[in-house]
Amino acid sequence: MKTIYLTIAFVIASTLSLKSQDADTKATAGIKGGYNISSVSFDGNSETEKLHGYHIGIYGESFIGKYFAIQPEILYSKQGYKIIDNSGTYTQKLDYLNIPLMLKLYPVKSFFLEAGPQIGFSISHKETFDSGFILYDSSKEFEPSNFDWGINLGAGFKSDSGVSLGARYHIGQNDIYNEDKPKNRVWQIYVGFDF
Repeated sequence: MKTIYLTIAFVIASTLSLKSQDADTKATAGIKGGYNISSVSFDGNSETEKLHGYHIGIYGESFIGKYFAIQPEILYSKQGYKIIDNSGTYTQKLDYLNIPLMLKLYPVKSFFLEAGPQIGFSISHKETFDSGFILYDSSKEFEPSNFDWGINLGAGFKSDSGVSLGARYHIGQNDIYNEDKPKNRVWQIYVGFDF
């Protein structure tokens, strides 16, 4: 738990310090949020049904050259997956505190490509099984791993006024459970606003 608090404190301090830097560094901070479409990949071969959610958080963007910027973020993200078969529908909802660190490339003005690592901490989860028959429904809990990490890839547009619109794909690398090696897969569509 101490590691989580230290990591969050570091990212918040970095984000706030970006805003206080000289304007010539082209550093900004802002708020962002959007829509999640999440699933889980088992053994890298099959993928579950999609679950819909959202994410919201803060970011800081600091240019390290004419075309490159670094953007740390702290995001609350609702993720999970569904498995549907003849016996019913199993749903697991996973809430994460995610901390991406994105490297952004602006090949032309207002358009960017982004890639970078992300770590995540599971802060809550809920499981349900709907058999279609009330007598057989269940809310049995399965404990997922508390830690997640992976790679993000994305692209988007950012206006001169500081409004950004983008899409990102998260490729989880850590197993949610020990069996079958399930890994997070999340599509995100987001809007950001500079302070």
